Amino acid sequence: MTESSYLAAVRESYDTVAAAYTARVKTPAELDPLSRSMLAAFAELVRADDRGPVADLGCGPGKVTAHLAGLGVSAFGIDVSPKMIELAREAHPGLRFSVGSMTALELDDGVLGGILAYYSTHHTPPELLPVVFAEFHRALAPGGHLLLVGHVGDGEQVRPTHAYGGHPVSYRSYLLPVDRIAELLDQAGLAVAAHLVQRLDEGRKRTIASFLVRRPELPGA
Repeated sequence: MTESSYLAAVRESYDTVAAAYTARVKTPAELDPLSRSMLAAFAELVRADDRGPVADLGCGPGKVTAHLAGLGVSAFGIDVSPKMIELAREAHPGLRFSVGSMTALELDDGVLGGILAYYSTHHTPPELLPVVFAEFHRALAPGGHLLLVGHVGDGEQVRPTHAYGGHPVSYRSYLLPVDRIAELLDQAGLAVAAHLVQRLDEGRKRTIASFLVRRPELPGA
């Protein structure tokens, strides 16, 4: 799948499901303790290093962006779906949201103290992940932090035709192994400090992996 067709599928799908998604997806306060703790740890790291704001990439309706702001983090959101950005602005008028793509961030080099990619990279075709992770590295300040969270698997693709109450969608989900994601991050020059894998259970349909990652400091810094 080409970059343009992948982005078009994700944009169109999330524009279609935006209202239903916003109504159905939990707020961070409703998440399980481990998920909440990863967000809290990320926020603490970003606050302590104070290297710049956090970009919530694939922010959707801004629920997690607002949660980070509530944790004392200067955060803003970017999403490929204009409808999602419209809903985020309506719900959180005090925060900044804009339409954009993870494959080509409209941000200067090294301006971010943190990046949050919360269930937003698994729609990216594996061959384009190096492009996305290179953008993360470029936009992060040396010493900046990344929290990457998403569904993982054995390399399978999921191709739903409907989602969030029966709305038509055309995106795909690529469920890569944890070790492969860590390898791609490393190849982009991003160091995985810790990762957490939450296995399948009665309330979880897919395995979830969370990666706490850092762009290394410049030599001699």
